[in-house]
Amino acid sequence: MKTLLLASVAALGLSSAAYAEAVPYVFDASHSQIVFEYNHLGFSNTVGVFSGFDGNIQFDEEDPAASSVEVSFPTDSLYTGWDERTAHFLSGDFFGAEENPTISFVSTSIEVTGENTGVITGDLTLNGITKPVSLDAVLNQKGDHPMAGKAWLGFDATTTVLRSEFDMGMFTPFVADEVAVNISIEAMRAE
Repeated sequence: MKTLLLASVAALGLSSAAYAEAVPYVFDASHSQIVFEYNHLGFSNTVGVFSGFDGNIQFDEEDPAASSVEVSFPTDSLYTGWDERTAHFLSGDFFGAEENPTISFVSTSIEVTGENTGVITGDLTLNGITKPVSLDAVLNQKGDHPMAGKAWLGFDATTTVLRSEFDMGMFTPFVADEVAVNISIEAMRAE
């Protein structure tokens, strides 16, 4: 009995050692951006961009569902291409940048849906309001960066949010409530 118990403990130790742990990656701020798009009065689709932000990924290659992602960035890093629109978006009518200087996303679960795809669910905090959102994500590439000489990840993700859920519903329904969000991230293995 003692031999069986020792063999079981040893086997458990070996099997748990075979599982890889999540490896930390940090965003490459120069190649990470969020682009959002909404319909303006039926006449055009207008965009805004957040770029140059930091975040981190805990990437578990053996069990991607055990991975996680966190990102936060200054609300006033918004770029719309038109100074007056940017100023209005940053006001209390929309993003409320003065009262809510940070936008953040923290994953709560990851569902693997294919070889390189998954759904990342998490809490988005925008304009001081936190709501769950789901991102349809694709792992574009994993490998060594040819110039940096270290492990690198590249992801794209999409989602749609209703701005009215974040108390940003001014001018609805004339200006679309639905906002399409496209995310592209590069991340390097943390040192």
